[in-house]
Amino acid sequence: MSSHHRLSLAAVSLATALATSLSATSALAAPNGKLVLYTSQPNADAQATVDAFTASYPDVEVEWFRDGTTKVMAKLRSEIAAGDPRPDVLLIADSVNMESLEADGHLMAFPELDTSAYDASLMDEQDHWFSTKLITTGIIVNDAAPMKPTSWKDLLKTEAQGQIAMPSPLTSGAATIHMATLTGNPDLGWDYYAGLADQKALADGGNGGVYKAVAGGDKLYGFVVDFLPIRNQADGAPVSFVFPEEGVSAVTEPVAILSTARNPEAARAFVEFLLSEEGQQLASDMGYLPAHPDTAVPEGFPSRDNISLMPFDPAAALRDDRANKEHFMDLFGG
Repeated sequence: MSSHHRLSLAAVSLATALATSLSATSALAAPNGKLVLYTSQPNADAQATVDAFTASYPDVEVEWFRDGTTKVMAKLRSEIAAGDPRPDVLLIADSVNMESLEADGHLMAFPELDTSAYDASLMDEQDHWFSTKLITTGIIVNDAAPMKPTSWKDLLKTEAQGQIAMPSPLTSGAATIHMATLTGNPDLGWDYYAGLADQKALADGGNGGVYKAVAGGDKLYGFVVDFLPIRNQADGAPVSFVFPEEGVSAVTEPVAILSTARNPEAARAFVEFLLSEEGQQLASDMGYLPAHPDTAVPEGFPSRDNISLMPFDPAAALRDDRANKEHFMDLFGG
């Protein structure tokens, strides 16, 4: 073979490689087709998220299903068992469920995603899931309460006896994270929950029920997710929200791509969008604390400097979940 012929073949090979590379880059830059999203976001938030994403990626058609995280996970697990998981991307309340899916090999890594501006503790070390916001749990206080707590331990004071409502971790994912966070804190631990049981704290249902109990005056104090009292206080509800001095727990609404995703390019674009400046501003505009430290907080929230997150290990929470819930039932029933 002549050297000229060899050079021609080399040029063709190089051109083919460049074309393939450019095609892949183009696919990533302009994804298209159908993207299937499973989410636990409230309907209005899910619709706003999809609308904002498709405004940026008009060639992607998003088909979405929403329900509470427990029901979303049950549906997904059933589909996995049948060998036909439908979603490309999953956006749910907590990282413990993501840890479970990751452990079973159901999530696709996305190491190319730049998360350097975020707190590393909010992201999976193996790049399988990514936190998109912070929904913290602190203390809701009725305006008629005689004592204004600044610490978790203040709820163990006499003034709070019989006046505490809390969501049950047997019902609420946020309450499960909260329990694992506080009992994992050496200054609180299970002794703190035993103290709450001695205070005759009512542990039942979810965050909505706790909010109603405290706002309605049936109870004066409670554990609740931040946005319920903060939003409603702005509308005149007789409540306030306390970020305790020890810090708060948080669910982080992580997003992940399924390992079986049929449209991974669009899924990657969706994840990138949620963690982009636009996506984080969208979270703030919805009234949630964005995960990005430089995105402005919503009205009614203190500055980020005044919000401390307590350490949380989702892998340990997954490992200890059954034992934690059994311990909780020993104290509160259920």
